[in-house]
Amino acid sequence: MSKDREFLWRRLHSLLGVIPVGLFLVFHLSLNFTAVGGEETYNNATGNMDLIPHALLLLMEWVIIYIPLMFHAFYGIYIAFTARHNVKRFSTFRNWMFALQRFTGIFLVIFVAWHIFQTRVQKAFGTDVDFNMIAEIVDNPWMLVFYIVGILSATFHLANGLWSFLVSWGITQSPSSQRVATFITMAFFIILSIIGVVAIVSFV
Repeated sequence: MSKDREFLWRRLHSLLGVIPVGLFLVFHLSLNFTAVGGEETYNNATGNMDLIPHALLLLMEWVIIYIPLMFHAFYGIYIAFTARHNVKRFSTFRNWMFALQRFTGIFLVIFVAWHIFQTRVQKAFGTDVDFNMIAEIVDNPWMLVFYIVGILSATFHLANGLWSFLVSWGITQSPSSQRVATFITMAFFIILSIIGVVAIVSFV
């Protein structure tokens, strides 16, 4: 792969990780957070998606979610197994974040695939994706832990990926702006993690 083409692929990978995949994650966790209000509140919130015509919803899912997600995931695996730590350019902390970004990315490929199988694929076979379905899934303590780890991996991957996005796209170039971005993205990680974990625990 030429350097110019790899540069473009990496920029596309970074962009899709934030828009639309990152935005969808925020939306998805926010929608799940309605479970805090109980079964009826959650079912009413998610039931609004059924108001969208099926063909349009399917098109939106593939264009906005599945295609960008698959490209980001598969190219991310390539990056994870070919990239090297840049110890001269970044601090030890940033290199640890680099390693965690790759680890969570690989884990998320497994987690997201399983989550889609347990929900979207089952819906295609006629099962209702509602409060009771999720409650039955996380009724298994091991599955609950699996989902919590998956949520934390996703929120970290997005937050740290956002920091990398700001650097790679030339938005935060100076060391001081990168430090500020670190605090902001870590705060974003904590807030989004709380929303996600509280949401999944609300199904128990």
